[in-house]
Amino acid sequence: MKLKADKQNDAIYFRLDDSKIIESEEVDKDLILDYNEEGKVVGIEILNVSKRTDKIDFNSLQFETV
Repeated sequence: MKLKADKQNDAIYFRLDDSKIIESEEVDKDLILDYNEEGKVVGIEILNVSKRTDKIDFNSLQFETV
């Protein structure tokens, strides 16, 4: 899994695996899902992240494992 935070484009992209993306679908405003050949979600992109939260710090992302 990979997480890419793009401060310049105000976006976050979460990639679940390296399979080939066959289709992308905007399921909500500024929320895009990428699908592989099997129809499984393999990527999630959130655009305009700063509009969704008051305090986004692209330089200091925290990960939590439960």
